[in-house]
Formats: sequence, structure tokens, C-alpha cells
Amino acid sequence: MNISFGQSNQKPNIILILADDLGYADLSLNGSLQINTPNIDSLAKEGVNFLHAYVSAPVCSPSRAGLLTGRNQVNFGYDNNLADNQPGFDPEFAGLPIDQKTIGDRLKEAGYVTGLIGKWHLGSKKQFHPLNRGFDEFWGYVGGGHHYFKSEENGQGYLAPIESNYKTPQSITYLTDDKGDECVDFIRRHRDRPFFLYASFNAPHAPMQARAEDLAFFSHITDERRRTYLAMVHRLDINVGRIMNTLKQEGLEENTVIVFLSDNGGPVENNSSINAPFNGQKGILLEGGIRVPFIMKWKGSLPASESYSHPIIALDLMPTFLEMAGIDPKDSDQFDGVNLMPYLTKGKKGKPHESFKWRFTISAGIFEDNWKLIRLPDRLPMLFDLDKDISEQNDVALENIEVTKRLLKKLGDWDLSLPHPLFLEGAEWKERQRDLYDVHYEITQPKNK
Repeated sequence: MNISFGQSNQKPNIILILADDLGYADLSLNGSLQINTPNIDSLAKEGVNFLHAYVSAPVCSPSRAGLLTGRNQVNFGYDNNLADNQPGFDPEFAGLPIDQKTIGDRLKEAGYVTGLIGKWHLGSKKQFHPLNRGFDEFWGYVGGGHHYFKSEENGQGYLAPIESNYKTPQSITYLTDDKGDECVDFIRRHRDRPFFLYASFNAPHAPMQARAEDLAFFSHITDERRRTYLAMVHRLDINVGRIMNTLKQEGLEENTVIVFLSDNGGPVENNSSINAPFNGQKGILLEGGIRVPFIMKWKGSLPASESYSHPIIALDLMPTFLEMAGIDPKDSDQFDGVNLMPYLTKGKKGKPHESFKWRFTISAGIFEDNWKLIRLPDRLPMLFDLDKDISEQNDVALENIEVTKRLLKKLGDWDLSLPHPLFLEGAEWKERQRDLYDVHYEITQPKNK
């Protein structure tokens, strides 16, 4: 495969920056009146801003399983969020199946040095550990979140010790800054060979903890939790800027691909995020749960200041990265994502995808053309015309009964083709997720107060 995108003959470096539980509305790029995010915004000014981008699940762990494999994770039984093992399930299978190749696996095979800084959340057993899943270096934690100011030597959960296979981990100062330090160090240490850096931030995921100087910056915000959340996003933006500045300082900007996205929509009730203009939140299949900020920059190889409006999904990153790295896909890959490069470089017309499907615990959904259908266990299916109703305020299932029947049949046929889940989250989450569909969500940007 001959790559002619960049100005260097070297394979491009790839940096995947993942925010955690970021609200769609909470970037100045997307119209926020309460926060300025100049560094994240600059990625869009210098690259491609995807206006209609999805993730494959509305919560952290299955979304990451899809992101790193290029496959809709339910195709290999990853239907639920990773939590404590439930009775009747084998804990040896509670993680990303070992027969699924990650982006790290594929790029490492092609000569890349691969590193993960931050959150893993794809299994804590040895066979699931990132060092056994394609990553040469790991600094972070295998669970789903962490305290921002401390860890404990024998701590559990959010107080677990930081792991590292290439250094003795330093004491935590503020975790977002510490991750930024490690990202900068990784870039500098590996500047002379192709690298893949998975910069897996946990900001602005709970616990809601911010630096005092960042809180002071938002002292005019009257809601305390919202103030903390904005301060956490502000610090994330600063560290995105540090990564970008390091690339410039090391002369790597034109040979490095940077992608920024969130793993799912903001959990409104937990961190005071806002997903406007989209209805819904983390945990459900309304747009606010699965539609995310998504930006890709490759200076000199991708268009700058371009908005791409056709629907895409995080599953597209694996085949796109392989193309960028000059790696031929295999028949065994079975990607559900597609290589975006032919579309972004204007050589290929049309839409990358005709439809998307989701399944998450009690819910399932399908998007096709302008229609979005969601199926729940306790009500008739909901149907929305996203061309006319981007905020999903008007259920038009009964007015468009033939569309409803057609999409419900497609969704059901797909559902029946899927394997059983490998593990389940606690049963108490079923009612909580159902109830989130009946919450009123803010679909306009709040004022700066």
C-alpha cells in the first residue's frame, strides 16, 4: 500500500485523545457561553470537525471496546458496562475478549511503539491488561475512574495505585496534569520512530475534583458542581494544548495525526454536563448519550477548518489508522467501521455509512437516512426525524408506522444475530437506565453565570 498523504516517508505518528463523560455543549467550539476551550477548538480550526459523529455505546467500557477494535462490541458479546461480576458469569471473560485485536496490536505489528496513558477499563485480569493487548508502555489504572489528587499503596477503586512498566510512578499532583506530563514525555522519548499514543484522560468523569486556581477561574458560576465540572474541562483543554505544543517543539506536527473525541455523552445528573442541542445523556441512546465531539487533524494531509456533515462513528478509527500507517486490512478483521481517508481527501463521494445500530442492556436503536428508532422494554418504539427534530422532542412513530415497522424489523433481525453477553452489570442499572429516558434535559446553551 502506497501512502501519499504526508510530506514525510515515515509512517505518521498517531495520537488518540479521549475525554471521559464530556458534554457535547461544553466546548466553545460547540457554542458554550460558559467555557473557552482554545486548544481543542484549534484542532478543529487546523483539521476536520465531524458534526455528526457517534460512539458505539453510551457508556465508557463498551464504547472503548468498539473504539479500540473497529468492531461494534456487541458482535463479540460486550453489551454491558464492566462492573463487578454477576452470579452465573465467569469472571475470566469480564473484559475485552483476547481474540479481538486492538489498534495497539495492529500498529505494534507494523513497527510502532505503542503507549497508553490513563484509563483502561477493559478488564483487570492479567489476560486483559493493556500490556498484553498491544501496548508497549502503560502509565495509569485498569479501572473505570480515579481520584484526581491521590492514590493509596493498597488502595482499591478510585484510590488504586498508579501502574507503570517503564518508571516508578510519581505521586499524583492533579491527575489530568500528570497524564499530560506522561504524554509529553512519551512523545519526546519516542520522537525518532513511529508511535501510537492513546491519551486516555478521565476528565471530566467523577469524582468531581478540580484545582483551586481553576475553580477560581469559574467563580461566577453559581452552581457548585457545574463550576467544578467546567474547571475540570478547562484543565483538560490545557493539557491538550501541551500535547500539541510538544509536537511543534519536536518538529513532529506535520507527521502526526491527532484525534479528539469523548467516549460518550455527558452524564447530566452526575457531573452537571450539558449535551445541548441534543436530548438525553450518558447511559441512553438518545443523541445526548451517543453523539460526541469528534475532531481529526493531520497538518498538510487533511483539510483544515473543514466541517464534515455525513454521519461517522468511532468504529471508523481503526481502519482509518491502518490506512494512514500503510497497513493492509485482513479478511479476518471484520471491521464495522470504514476507512475515512478516501472521503476526507475528496477522492470518494457519498456517505461512509448508510445506517448504524446500537444495543446496550435494556435498549437498542437504529439510525437510517434521517430516521432514528429506539426500542425499550416498557413502551412502544420511539421514532425521531433527525432532519427536522435534532433534539428528539417529537416521537413520530405512530405517524410513520411503516417506517417504524421497517426499522423495528431490521433492528430485531440484527439483535437475533448477536451472541449472548459475556458479562452483565448489576440488575439495579436496568430501571435507572429506563428512567433516564423520562428526564427533562437542557437543550439550549446556558448563559454565562
